[in-house]
Amino acid sequence: MAKIIFITGASRGFGRIWAEAFLKRGDKVAATARNLEALKPLSQQYGDALLPLQLDVTGKKASFEAINKAKEYFGRIDVVINNAGYGLFGAIEETSEQEARDQFEANVFGLLWVTQAALPIMRAQGHGHIIQISSILGVVTLPTLGVYNASKFAVEGLSETLATEVKDFGIHVTLVEPNGFSTDWGGASAIHSTQLPVYDGVRAALQATATPDAFGVPEATVDAILKLVDEQQPPLRLFLGKVGLPFAKQQYAERLATWEAWSAVADAAHGK
Repeated sequence: MAKIIFITGASRGFGRIWAEAFLKRGDKVAATARNLEALKPLSQQYGDALLPLQLDVTGKKASFEAINKAKEYFGRIDVVINNAGYGLFGAIEETSEQEARDQFEANVFGLLWVTQAALPIMRAQGHGHIIQISSILGVVTLPTLGVYNASKFAVEGLSETLATEVKDFGIHVTLVEPNGFSTDWGGASAIHSTQLPVYDGVRAALQATATPDAFGVPEATVDAILKLVDEQQPPLRLFLGKVGLPFAKQQYAERLATWEAWSAVADAAHGK
């Protein structure tokens, strides 16, 4: 049975690749973009199977309207993929107030509005799957991406909580954790804070670790996403790529060792 899928940020990158993959196999897609021109080729090829919607997810009212238009057009929404967002590059000290607020508006609040809009529809249906595109940087961190890291950590906490709240309504939640992929996430889609020379060494050290093999091929994610969408009991988290899970395991081993080393101090702080 064809799925009805609502996906944000479908003009390029993962969103565009996945939207086209869904349409190609016969699913119906409500695809959002800030510029609808980017979706014209898909509209021309797939006709009524695609509902293109202009949307800036940072607008709560607009996000609710887009979800409701998709429901009215297709009759239901089986899957919501919150893919819209971008990367903010800059050390914590370098990041301006506006840059930090804009990052959270797009990556956290935009995702929240779309999620809130979809939940009543999915509850009424008795089924649904909300897929939040997070990042390996929502599990562990890298320097000079601090506010981006923080936005994805917020998505993790919000979505893990959501999963416990809606499971009895037949609604599943999955956090997708890509490692680096060869999209324009670090290029045209990114925002860069004004750099302070004092952090040049930190940037250089990070860049030295970015070998070509560390970045996955975006198109190779299609089979994983199709499998995730079709899964009857989807996981809470799905890593994409070969780099993320080993990195997370290494970091968590170090965290656990530190926590254990300080466990006596922690126990004493309980007071009884």
